[in-house]
Amino acid sequence: MLILVSNDDGIGAAGLQALAAALAYLGRVVVVAPDRERSAVGHALTLHRPLRLTELRPDWYAVDGTPTDCVHLGVHGILDRLPDLLVAGINHGPNLGDDLTYSGTVGVALEGALFGIPSLAVSLVAREGFHFGPAAEVARELAAQVAERGLPDGTLLNVNVPNVARLDDLRGIRTTRQGRRRFGSGVERKTDPRGRGYYWIGGEELGYVAEDPGTDVEAVAHGRVSVTPVRTDLTDHGFLEALRGWAL
Repeated sequence: MLILVSNDDGIGAAGLQALAAALAYLGRVVVVAPDRERSAVGHALTLHRPLRLTELRPDWYAVDGTPTDCVHLGVHGILDRLPDLLVAGINHGPNLGDDLTYSGTVGVALEGALFGIPSLAVSLVAREGFHFGPAAEVARELAAQVAERGLPDGTLLNVNVPNVARLDDLRGIRTTRQGRRRFGSGVERKTDPRGRGYYWIGGEELGYVAEDPGTDVEAVAHGRVSVTPVRTDLTDHGFLEALRGWAL
């Protein structure tokens, strides 16, 4: 089996190393990842400048671009055929609820799904004290099942794993829907030494709506792995018929 792996935390990230090592038990792993951290770039693609690809060692490549760029170069510039599987991660932090729209990790899996490759994104729910071992084992088991069963066209899996020291400390796996973030004032204005204003986005951590049953947020709050199927089709099919009734 041929497996393409990428992330948004960069080629040197510990989560990427753990993921690649775990997936090597399933087949040949080719890693194509950004040469530096590119978190929160979503599904961005570089179109305004050329990209540089550096082979660090056999089957390990660094790209001076976005996570989505890495998928394109992996598929069109390195591999001689489509990979059987694409796995993104292990992200250094959660990708829960509305945050998946910003995530470069999910962007990797989204691009894979658009190419028709069975794809999943794996994230560790922690900000420090990361335990990647159990998350890597979960990723390997899920990857094996995806390789065996496949995924519907246009569907990827967004996986979030609680940060535990041992696999036995996880309280199971739940299939979930996307939860919600609590939004508020996420911009901080400060003043530099010359008296000019500048801004930081995302300075305040507001958390998630954890009490919403059946969501990825609720699952990890109770120590469970969340597995959320995500569609590349963003159409609101429930509202589509009503919209056709508008005087447009």
